[in-house]
Amino acid sequence: MSDKPIYKRLLLKVSGEALLGDQSFGIDPAMTAKIASDIKSAVDMGCEIGVVVGGGNIFRGVALAAKGADRITGDHMGILATTMNALALKMAIIDAGLECVVMNAVDMPKITQTFSQNDLDNHMENGKVVVFAGGIGHPFFTTDTAAALRAVEIRADALFKGTQVDGIYSADPKKCPNAIRFEHISHDEIISKGLSVMDTAAVSLARDYSIPVVVFSIHSDNGLVNILNGHGHCTIVEA
Repeated sequence: MSDKPIYKRLLLKVSGEALLGDQSFGIDPAMTAKIASDIKSAVDMGCEIGVVVGGGNIFRGVALAAKGADRITGDHMGILATTMNALALKMAIIDAGLECVVMNAVDMPKITQTFSQNDLDNHMENGKVVVFAGGIGHPFFTTDTAAALRAVEIRADALFKGTQVDGIYSADPKKCPNAIRFEHISHDEIISKGLSVMDTAAVSLARDYSIPVVVFSIHSDNGLVNILNGHGHCTIVEA
């Protein structure tokens, strides 16, 4: 095991679907506990962590819009879903023995703290895990874009995206057994190849601020710590 993690400050993106666990809907407490345990292990190594969580396990605005409903209202409902997930993660992270605060892009002062850069800096400097809710607070932007934005704002050394597979493939490995897994790939190659690991706005923002993106399986045992130690299965996106 390395004495120091290869990335000290990181932004972890957790999809809403990851919180499903073995369920078809909602939040699996076993999964939030697993993610919290992974975060605790990384903090014990000396890492500073921010987390952006999606809402797809509860509601996806784009899915509602595809059926003819208003996209803006649908995305607002998705923002509420990310807030519920953020609160669930906060409980699990506190149970794991860490200090944690939820910062929301939308004003919900009775439930979460409203995002501000000054408060964010203070929380990070004091060693708290910050869970970001509400995406960027506006419709039409994904939580992947929110993750890239928050990575810039916390001055992250890397953006870790926990997915259902152990990296970026040339095609969906669940549908294409012969899909090729990339060990390393550039931000520009992701865009030019049309790979769907993150939306173009998120990849472009990470590229413009020289933030590596590390794509790994959120389900793997000790996956986060293994990568921070310089090994483990993942794809690293960098220039």
